[in-house]
Amino acid sequence: MSIAKFTRVSGAQYAEAMQGQDCLPLEEIPLPKRATAGSAGYDFVSPLEVTVPAGGSALIPTGIRAEMEPGWVLMLFPRSSLGFRHALRLSNTVGVIDSDYAFAKNEGHIMVKLRNPLAEAVTIDRGERFCQGVFLPYGTAEEDEGALAQRSGGMGSTGR
Repeated sequence: MSIAKFTRVSGAQYAEAMQGQDCLPLEEIPLPKRATAGSAGYDFVSPLEVTVPAGGSALIPTGIRAEMEPGWVLMLFPRSSLGFRHALRLSNTVGVIDSDYAFAKNEGHIMVKLRNPLAEAVTIDRGERFCQGVFLPYGTAEEDEGALAQRSGGMGSTGR
């Protein structure tokens, strides 16, 4: 059952997010894909080399957006190998990409912030798979009166 489509953000959005850093050209960023037929997660690659400092964090703009059917969410997790080998984690523990995020002002540009709790820096190479996204359905409570607001901003824009 196909419920989503990955695309790249515009060249202007990508350039704004990268701020002149040495990165893969937008058209060379592979769209997220599953490694095997039984894989739930779609692997994202880093378009630039990023060093996550000891005890610090680093933001990776992916150049990717996800359009999905209403009632679905894309959950982001670090790749298992990064967690096991280097204890890297997402700064917000799990990334939640809502179905309306693709239409935000930032074009739904998926950005991943990694945190490194160790006393040694960890480098993510350009082109390395570093996080994975899993699509999940979600429901609403009977008492939900229906959220009618439309998203306008990007990350963190639904906070009150």
